Amino acid sequence: MTAKIAYDEVEVGTELPAQTFPVTRATLVRYAGASGDFNPIHWNEKFAVEVGLPDVIAHGMFTMAEAIRVVTDWAGDPAAVVEYGVRFTKPVVVPSDDTGALIEVAAKVAAKLDDGLVRVDLTATSAGQKVLGMSRAVVRLA
Repeated sequence: MTAKIAYDEVEVGTELPAQTFPVTRATLVRYAGASGDFNPIHWNEKFAVEVGLPDVIAHGMFTMAEAIRVVTDWAGDPAAVVEYGVRFTKPVVVPSDDTGALIEVAAKVAAKLDDGLVRVDLTATSAGQKVLGMSRAVVRLA
C-alpha cells in the first residue's frame, strides 16, 4: 500500500478530519492484555488513587496510538508514517462508568518537506486538557 493523498495536492494548513476516540475501563483491560502492560494504575482505582492519581488512567502508548489514527486514516496507509513522536503532558483519566473518557484529536499539515514528505502536527485533548504535547508525525505522501 501507499498513501492515497498526493503531495502536490496538500498545502501547509490542510486540516485532517478530526476524530474522537472513546476509552472505557474495558478498553484499558483489552489494551493491557495486548501490550502486556498490567500496571495497576491502568485498571485498579484504589491503587491509582493511593499513588496520587485522580483515578485510573489510560496507558500513554495507547493514547499515542489512538492519536496517530487520525494521520493513518487520512494518509490511507499506516506505513506512510515514517516518524512520530509525542510528549505526554496530562493523563487521560478514565472513570468507572458507562461513558469512560474521550480522546479528541485534531491535526493539520504544518510543513511540506522534501521527497514527498509532510510534517503533521496533532492536538490531542481529553476533558478539555491537552494530553499530548509536541505531537508530530512525518508522512510520506504519494
